[in-house]
Amino acid sequence: MAQRILYDVPTLTIAYDYTDDWLYLDWHGNLDNETVMSGALKLLELLKQERCTKVLNDNTRTTGLWDDAAMWGGEVFFPQLYEAGCRHFAWVFSRERFSQLSAELAVQRTLSGIGIMTFHDLPTAAEWLRHV
Repeated sequence: MAQRILYDVPTLTIAYDYTDDWLYLDWHGNLDNETVMSGALKLLELLKQERCTKVLNDNTRTTGLWDDAAMWGGEVFFPQLYEAGCRHFAWVFSRERFSQLSAELAVQRTLSGIGIMTFHDLPTAAEWLRHV
């Protein structure tokens, strides 16, 4: 996997994956509404910059409840991501239940037109994203 790191802060690393032509988001640590929203806005900026249509969103190493950001994500952010060119979004759930509930809420609230699939492991998510 050939990657170039585009953004790196304590809760999120965003990399462009040359092999698969997608943005890979590696979230880590305890997330809250503010960290999720600021990371999402950075994704929006980088998606436009790199002209990607696919995102691999990895939450496996996260904890925390971010329900306000989830509702904002579904209603505001995902439509903006669609406008920026995103068409496929693979979301790997956290193993921690509160974080998983927040992610499920975001997916349920979106009517953006982006094909969003949720997964419990990274290899399955990557395989799906490669074939859409």
